[in-house]
Amino acid sequence: MKLTRGAFMTYLDASFGADETYEWYLVGKDIEEMSTELNPDVETVKNILDETSVNDKGYEPSLKADPFYANPEDPLYPKLRDIAMGRLKCDDCKTTILELIVEDTKSSGHKAFIEDVYVKPTSIGGDTSGVSIPFTVYYAGNRKEGTVALANKVPTFTPKENA
Repeated sequence: MKLTRGAFMTYLDASFGADETYEWYLVGKDIEEMSTELNPDVETVKNILDETSVNDKGYEPSLKADPFYANPEDPLYPKLRDIAMGRLKCDDCKTTILELIVEDTKSSGHKAFIEDVYVKPTSIGGDTSGVSIPFTVYYAGNRKEGTVALANKVPTFTPKENA
């Protein structure tokens, strides 16, 4: 049986590192389609001897969350508002992303990764649907593998030993 889209969950730390604990916000409300674009950076060159060489430089992943409707009750909203309205940059936009995939709903631990990211609103305003602050997430490295236990969609991340 194939996995439903809901099996792949993306959370952002809405505290933006304000303290030692994560305040996970599940991204996806009001969004009908969202994917992490891996943006592989691969170059192939064929020489005059008909030999092909590959230069694999890795990935430059990003994620677009559009729309994100401004809701003062959402824990992510105040920081997105401040970044957009204050034109903040650098570490003021840095937080952590948690990605997990639920392959077996009966399992108590799901494969997951956390990574440093920068969250950058792409606009603020929108149409009559409401104030929208769509944003793009840029992955910044420091990726760590682990597992997540879920309780009512609230994750608890445990890093993989020796990771």
